Amino acid sequence: MAVSSSGIVAGLTAAALATVGYLAHQAAQTLPAGLGRAHAGVAPAAGVSKAPPRARKDPAAPPAGSGEGARVVYSLHDDRVWLVGGDERVTRTFEVAPSAVDPATGNYEVTSRSNAVTGSDGVPVEHVVRFTTVGGVVIGFSAAVDGSTAAPATKVRTGGIRESRADGEAMWTFATIGRKVVVVR
Repeated sequence: MAVSSSGIVAGLTAAALATVGYLAHQAAQTLPAGLGRAHAGVAPAAGVSKAPPRARKDPAAPPAGSGEGARVVYSLHDDRVWLVGGDERVTRTFEVAPSAVDPATGNYEVTSRSNAVTGSDGVPVEHVVRFTTVGGVVIGFSAAVDGSTAAPATKVRTGGIRESRADGEAMWTFATIGRKVVVVR
């Protein structure tokens, strides 16, 4: 009896595998061209990107939903800043090195500025434009006097978002007291 039971189980297993194989074949035949089918030796088309949608858009354009009017837009995800004029035209965009402490997304204003100070990480900085405080850490944009743009040490709770000296000069000219700063994800 054990032999015949194992024969039945083997037969049912074979029938199940054949059914699954047949159904998989049928499903593959009804897929739209190129969807889900691997093509040996075929590389993805040039220009195809797996980057998130933001990266495929024009990096010179400010992120959607970043407000209106003259403003500084800072993207935490892209580590990028846009200086947007009152006519909605981007006057400058540049990459930054993020601070150790991120501000929350939202709308702020430039609250203070300093031409030259020593940053909380001990680095002399210039063109400091501050716009918020997070847990006692002042958050703002600055440029290292030595021109370095490396992110600050993570052991130190700093709020300095570092930019190049040229970008810092542009920020200094654009972001006067009261200028809107919009932080987006």
